[in-house]
Amino acid sequence: MPTKQPLKQQQKPLNAYAKYSSLGIQMGLIIGGGSYGGFKLDEHYANKTPVFTIILSLLSIALSMYILLKDFIKPTKK
Repeated sequence: MPTKQPLKQQQKPLNAYAKYSSLGIQMGLIIGGGSYGGFKLDEHYANKTPVFTIILSLLSIALSMYILLKDFIKPTKK
C-alpha cells in the first residue's frame, strides 16, 4: 500500500510552479508594455527611426531582469 505524502510536501512543487509561471507572465507583460508604449510614442511623433521603441524595449527588459533577479536573490522562508 503506497504511503501518502504530507500535505506540505505536496504543495512545494505547486508553489514553485505558480511562482515561476507568474514571474514569466510578469516579465512578458513588462516587456510587451514597454515595447507597445515605445511603438505608440514613435507613431505619435512620426519618427522615421523607432527611437522610443528601442529605448523603452531595452529599459523594460532591464526592469524585468531586475525584478527577476531580486526575486531569486531574496532569502526563502523555512
